[in-house]
Amino acid sequence: MEAQIKTAAEKKLIGKHIDMSFIENKTFQLWSSFMPKRKDIKNTVDNNLYSLEVFSPNHFDNFDPAKTFQKWAAVEVENFDHIPSNMGTLVIPNGLYVVFIHYGPASEGHKTYHSIFAEWLPNSEYTVDDRPHFAVMDHKYKKDDPDSEEEIWIPIKNRD
Repeated sequence: MEAQIKTAAEKKLIGKHIDMSFIENKTFQLWSSFMPKRKDIKNTVDNNLYSLEVFSPNHFDNFDPAKTFQKWAAVEVENFDHIPSNMGTLVIPNGLYVVFIHYGPASEGHKTYHSIFAEWLPNSEYTVDDRPHFAVMDHKYKKDDPDSEEEIWIPIKNRD
């Protein structure tokens, strides 16, 4: 697995969110409610989809898979001039990220995340930062197709 360290520019997103945990995964429910309404979002930057997690500070200290977090389904927009009803806004602040490509079906994404958090991060000079985590799904994303690809962006900072 190849890691790339990148600085992300601020992104403005519009989408839907739901509170969930890793044990009580509501990702399918979230995306099922978002995709039919996606066309209502104006001023989109591109056709990419964003799957985001907003964790409470120190969420990964003494990790508990039952701890809840906010899960978002969103698209990037130029501005917040038009926000469809039943949707919200989220700003991803600029900052340092480690980026990985997950190759294969979305259902096997947990293997990539496990490698990041159990292997790459502990052996790196970085630790997780308290900013949104996100995946970018562009034209290469094909859900459960073995040839699918998506970018995984994990916020990082130098270890103290």
